[in-house]
Amino acid sequence: MSFQDAYDALLARWDVPVDQLELTDEFGTTHVNACGPADGPPVVLLPGHGATSPVWFTIAPRLAERYRVYAIDLIVDAGRSTNSGRTPKTPADLHTWLTNTFDGLGIGRTVLCGHSYGAWIALTYAINHPDRVERLALLDPTDCYVALRVPYILRALPSLLRPSRKRTDSFLRWETQGLPLDPQVLELAGLAAEQPSTPFVRTKRPTDDQLRDLAPLVFAAGRSKSHNAAQLTRRVNTLSPAATVIQLETATHHSLPSLHADEVWAAF
Repeated sequence: MSFQDAYDALLARWDVPVDQLELTDEFGTTHVNACGPADGPPVVLLPGHGATSPVWFTIAPRLAERYRVYAIDLIVDAGRSTNSGRTPKTPADLHTWLTNTFDGLGIGRTVLCGHSYGAWIALTYAINHPDRVERLALLDPTDCYVALRVPYILRALPSLLRPSRKRTDSFLRWETQGLPLDPQVLELAGLAAEQPSTPFVRTKRPTDDQLRDLAPLVFAAGRSKSHNAAQLTRRVNTLSPAATVIQLETATHHSLPSLHADEVWAAF
């Protein structure tokens, strides 16, 4: 199966009408999968590194009952967005790209939700552009409140330095610890690893002062191998006392967002 076929197969499981949109700006072409009522309040979904936007197949249809949902393929990652223009090299570049995307979609303020690397983009964007974010939701955010665990980084390195279907599959199965990962999610992630893409912008954790005035909705995966869930919860509660933290006790970092849609939907 080709990457494009796997992408379409997972997108078909949204089981709601999906508008596939293409927006152009200085960075290239951004692909957006949109669903839900055209006049509904907007929700923007940003996937984790290597996941691509169809991975929201369990959550997007639920959100579409109430919101206009925009699931975006990151310009610096595999997917249907193409970085054919200026290369994003800094967080500020990513924020400019996201603002351009909001403008192209006609979004003023939005609920902004991200998973993993997408959560880091969402958080740093909310810090720098609070006027564009109505509400912030973070699914097991990485490099936002706590650092990645060293064993996780070491285990991820082979699939980052020499990406392949086999390495990606092995890494995801290791992290999810026997949870029933969807075969189509694994298929798409493995194929995505072998797609050419722009190197992702390296993360830099926000300062404590930058985090104090935020009030995000944070989902902490209790079995995550990427970081310690208890430490994440303590840091969020300490630095962002207005935040809401929801513990997903059986979740791992990479079982999100395809599993645990009921808990995420209930919190929205």
